[in-house]
Amino acid sequence: MTSTHAFWLAGRQATGEATFDVTSPWDGRLVGQVAVPTDAQIEEAVAAAHAVRDEFAATPAHVRAAALDHVSRRLVERTEEIAQLISAENGKPVKWARGEVGRAVSVFRFAAEEARRFNGGEAQRLDTDAGGVGRLALTRRFPKGAVLGIAPFNFPLNLCAHKIAPAIAVGAPIILKPAPATPLSGLILGELLAETELPAGSWSVLPVPNDRMPALVQDERLPVISFTGSDKVGYAIMDSVPRKHCTLELGGNGAAVVLGDFASEQDLDWAATRIATFSNYQGGQSCISVQRVIADATVYERLLPKIVAAVETQVTGDPSDSATDVGPLVSEDAAKRVESWVEEAVQAGAKLLAGGKRDGASYAPTVLADVPADTTLACEEVFGPVLTVKKVDGEAEAFAAVNDSKYGLQAGVFTHDVQTAFRAHRALEVGGVIIGDVPSYRADQMPYGGAKQSGVGREGVRYAMDDYTYERVLVLTGLAL
Repeated sequence: MTSTHAFWLAGRQATGEATFDVTSPWDGRLVGQVAVPTDAQIEEAVAAAHAVRDEFAATPAHVRAAALDHVSRRLVERTEEIAQLISAENGKPVKWARGEVGRAVSVFRFAAEEARRFNGGEAQRLDTDAGGVGRLALTRRFPKGAVLGIAPFNFPLNLCAHKIAPAIAVGAPIILKPAPATPLSGLILGELLAETELPAGSWSVLPVPNDRMPALVQDERLPVISFTGSDKVGYAIMDSVPRKHCTLELGGNGAAVVLGDFASEQDLDWAATRIATFSNYQGGQSCISVQRVIADATVYERLLPKIVAAVETQVTGDPSDSATDVGPLVSEDAAKRVESWVEEAVQAGAKLLAGGKRDGASYAPTVLADVPADTTLACEEVFGPVLTVKKVDGEAEAFAAVNDSKYGLQAGVFTHDVQTAFRAHRALEVGGVIIGDVPSYRADQMPYGGAKQSGVGREGVRYAMDDYTYERVLVLTGLAL
């Protein structure tokens, strides 16, 4: 069954003059039709966000927290419905979609908790110098203004939540632009927010086509931009608005390092299973999916066949089936791109050990070894169910291999040695180091972001709240301290 979805304009439902179709990457069926905002409606949303900014910033914390709690509860109540919607529009296996809904539940819950304790103020006595006698500084954080949140297709609910929830928590109006391929999940959040008492203009969900995004990016009434997506688009946004505050969550080519002390059969089975699962979950369409396996020479020969076997057990097929592990990519064009990168690597001398076949928008879970360093697959983010395996000699060479990338989002290190863990934390040029597991672990309350060309700023509810606000100091004079 398909449906027509209006968009959310300054907290109310609205329809445009045109619609576009949202289709399933799996079978091409029509999932829904979405109304497109007119230029006048976009202007209304931006003007409303700008006009309400002072009122919303002054809204009591309990009001904002109650709205966030409401969304969290309603997501729980509608988990299965929303998971099926994510799966239909994105092609994500429904078991992973259910997990995504659960994460969004937590994001709004974390934001409600943070809204209640954020901005309490920090007092600093100033009489440490004679000129400061009788003076006290009180530092509080205030919103920088309205936020433009631009979300990607790969986590169409949870990454929208990571834009919306921190903004509401700090009292910053937000205009959410969901990805054109997957707007329905973001519009569901609008539906839930419309059930709250938040002031008109404090939020809008606008499914704007990408070719109309630059005007929103350039609008001076939206001084904060939070973008998740490709490095090419993200840095183009930042370059176009150098005086705006931009948070960019960009790409990665996540490395999983397996060191020589992680050598028992049980250890290697665990590593192989985790690597196989998280190189293919979401169809590999995650910035922190495992793309590179870097294995010490002492475990390489035993680990490699275990990885191949584990990858070959991944169940591919209909994403609506709860048994499916790997569904289609977001489009056939995306699958064709992955196919071309793998073919280039094989032609350059890489060994294809599993997969390497495309069927429409689906691409089989794939493993390659001996991939030449100058191939696209070795250098770029594949964003598909493909992993490469590399042999190294020792910890230092392994860490150097991780750092031999323009990206630096997260890395996983399989080791039992706590000293090695701390050396990895110091040496690896990434935003997060996961010990004993793959780089794909993310808790939604922890700081999440990268180094180098993986972006700037941090998500994670409390950390995004800092990005959306600035410090303002109040100095009180004539006090008997």
